[in-house]
Amino acid sequence: MNSKNKGLILGKSKNGKTVFAAKDFRKSELLAEFRGKILRYEQFPPHYSKFEDHCVQIDKKAYLGPSGGLDDYFNHSCNPNSGLKIKGKKAVLTAIKNIRQGEEITWDYSTTMDEDSWKMVCNCGSKNCRKVIGDFKYLPQNIKNKYIRLGIVPKYLLT
Repeated sequence: MNSKNKGLILGKSKNGKTVFAAKDFRKSELLAEFRGKILRYEQFPPHYSKFEDHCVQIDKKAYLGPSGGLDDYFNHSCNPNSGLKIKGKKAVLTAIKNIRQGEEITWDYSTTMDEDSWKMVCNCGSKNCRKVIGDFKYLPQNIKNKYIRLGIVPKYLLT
């Protein structure tokens, strides 16, 4: 684990491998940087479902591919405790609320998506679970507004 991932540990949850807090984090604290190779959608390999599940959209036509590191294992939640902040080709996961030691660290995958070609059944189990993960534009307006206020919606989704 590199210095930017101190305080994080890989573990298992009901949804498979995931990342947990090994210490308490305060709201706005940096959790991890996503470090995959920058790819265009056309560069995804054939039969890419597992590959794409570890890709993060960072611009209209750019993605960070799997890194092989801890950043490949942060799970989705419809009630996340962190969010991605994307500036240029850099994506950092930041706490959007206080996170206690032992808590699973999650983010809402919909906050970066704008492609209309990928959806996923949600198994997060939160009381406000949307049941399907898809593009940001399909989120209810109150959730969009909340994420915009928190600063975890990239510019390419706001234009």
